[in-house]
Amino acid sequence: MLFNLNISSLDAALRVLSAMITPALLISASGTFILSTSSRLGRVVDRVRTLSDRIEDLIHSELDIEMRGERQDMYIHQMAQLSTRSHLLQRSLTFFYFAAGMFVLTSVAIGAMAFIGNRLHIHWVPVVLGIVGALAMLVGCLMLVREARLAVRSLEQEMEFLSTLVKRHDQGTTRV
Repeated sequence: MLFNLNISSLDAALRVLSAMITPALLISASGTFILSTSSRLGRVVDRVRTLSDRIEDLIHSELDIEMRGERQDMYIHQMAQLSTRSHLLQRSLTFFYFAAGMFVLTSVAIGAMAFIGNRLHIHWVPVVLGIVGALAMLVGCLMLVREARLAVRSLEQEMEFLSTLVKRHDQGTTRV
């Protein structure tokens, strides 16, 4: 008989249930990463739309705008950084969803092992699934670290540009 219910007592049943629930903590952690990463991706999308509007205004403006060329260059450079960030965030989300799936499979495999027993000698399957899920979470986290560094670098470049803009404007008004 392939299915040999290997739960002979309440204690054994509770151990199986406890083992099946343990991956739920990792599923919850994956969900937290998914929510925060989705939020970060939404902020990147909002920033792209803001920059797009600024570029449109700059292109179609008849006014003499201070440092027009430098502004265009900065906007284009920021759009390239935002593109990189969005790709990193999308890949991070993929890894986090994959990790959540692996943790669900881990829980299912633990439950299945209680029914199948050790007849098929596949007691290692839940462990492998859990490790694969943990590695996927690690890769997603590393991508988030890279994305956060890009976000800070972009912010620093924008602040540097604004500082230069203020200095040039102040120099221009003091000459008058």
